[in-house]
Amino acid sequence: MAGFRVPRTPLDGLRVVPHPDVMLIVEFGSSPPTVADGAGRNYRGSLVAGPGFGSGGGVRAWGGEHVECVQVRLSPVIAGAVLGAGPADLAGSPASLDDVWGREAARIREQLAAIPSWEDRFTLMEALLVRRLRERAPVEPAVAWAWNRIAVSRGLVRIEDVAVDLGWSRKRLWSRFRSHLGIAPKSAAKLVRFDHAVHRLIVGEGAARVAADGGYYDQPHLHRDIAAFTGATPVSVLSEPFLRVDRRAWPGKARPATGERGGRPYDGG
Repeated sequence: MAGFRVPRTPLDGLRVVPHPDVMLIVEFGSSPPTVADGAGRNYRGSLVAGPGFGSGGGVRAWGGEHVECVQVRLSPVIAGAVLGAGPADLAGSPASLDDVWGREAARIREQLAAIPSWEDRFTLMEALLVRRLRERAPVEPAVAWAWNRIAVSRGLVRIEDVAVDLGWSRKRLWSRFRSHLGIAPKSAAKLVRFDHAVHRLIVGEGAARVAADGGYYDQPHLHRDIAAFTGATPVSVLSEPFLRVDRRAWPGKARPATGERGGRPYDGG
């Protein structure tokens, strides 16, 4: 969870760097942000998007004079319960939070706007997410296990081994995984691997070591993967403001404002 306060965005907007989670953006400032999905569609205001949103580098976000919002990253295995719409429903393009939550979305925006501190805003959002999680059934346990196996392995586990351990065929794993999470198992592993690699690069680890540890053939293979996900070179991606709200990316610079919740404001400029 992170808070954004962006007085003014660059003319070309902020690049949305893909990650393995479901992204929830709740805006409450005087100037709602706009997200362009790279396919000619613009989305204004609060939204939710599935894992890997931003792949290819064409997704940009920008705002007017005063954008404020809370961003929450949800594991795909709980996102369906929290949102009432699973990652599979969000595959390919984002959705307006008003369409997903109805009137509750407007109420949450009003409450966030009325609260003066980020600490209390995070507390409000956390209570909301916990309540919604308790009200709905989680994803199928076997699918959740498969996702967590991929995540824990940092995307390096063989998908065939996951299927064997579940006692499933590859076809069944692919079908159940995709129907619940909106992404194929191998695509999920590749996305998790990229996410882990880019965070290691951000904290200053050498590209050759990251490539070797991350299951890439060599350093150029890592660079090609980053370019495929972001549409940019590794050097330019590592300076993207979108990554600066992530305390995994900046552990020495991003002191969490809310303990284990990991939230903090990003005052962009």
